[in-house]
Amino acid sequence: MARDEVPSGVAGELPFPTAHRPWPVPERPWAMAQRWSDLLFAHWPLAPERLRALVPPQLPLDTRDGAAWIGVVPFYLSGLRAGWLPAVPALRAFPELNVRTYVSLGGKPGVYFFSLDAGNPAAVAGARLIHLSYYYAWMAIRHQGDRIGYVSQRVFPAAPAARFRGSYRPTGPAAPPAAGTLAYWLTERYCLYTVDRRGRVGRLEIHHPPWRLQDAEAEISVNTMTAPIGLVLPEGRPLLHFSRQQDMVGWLPEPA
Repeated sequence: MARDEVPSGVAGELPFPTAHRPWPVPERPWAMAQRWSDLLFAHWPLAPERLRALVPPQLPLDTRDGAAWIGVVPFYLSGLRAGWLPAVPALRAFPELNVRTYVSLGGKPGVYFFSLDAGNPAAVAGARLIHLSYYYAWMAIRHQGDRIGYVSQRVFPAAPAARFRGSYRPTGPAAPPAAGTLAYWLTERYCLYTVDRRGRVGRLEIHHPPWRLQDAEAEISVNTMTAPIGLVLPEGRPLLHFSRQQDMVGWLPEPA
């Protein structure tokens, strides 16, 4: 299957098994599909109080062993399309980089995005309609053997600077993270949360096969992606995982 092709499935069916999920998929049809490729999870543990003031109070922080976690996640998005419709050429593929932490509401642990930078202004405009914090950025990806070079610089708003420059590669075999491990806790999440200007919480359900993760190494020379939220990352090395490819489908947000 080509890099930018996402399994289409049959109308009324999901393209992936569901037995691994922590709760049932929504009964309504899924609304969009996409593929994530050459993805790096770079995670840092933080004292929960450092993040509590930055996350909307409607969303309880999800912590593990007393620590909250923040992730910087660069990847390449492709095959973006609505429902079972073909992908729109102008929107189907672009780099994306998100800054995320973890929250849980109503027994459903999920992801809260501080920002999502993307290299496609039309995709950014569309995602903002469902209250996702997307920003347009100049982005470039270069492959040198098994190493991925990644550059991102936010175009709007330009200040404070939100920049990333680095390279990364996998260093171990690919396998699903074991249930109960930190890697599983960080990645096997099946919804994301938004809060609109009126303070209303939305939950966007997603579905995908189990992650296949690899240990990774990275050389990050510039990373000011958390500067716009006033957060300085710890100086220690982040926890790194790599995923070659992940397909997903998602539903439109609903009130949580």
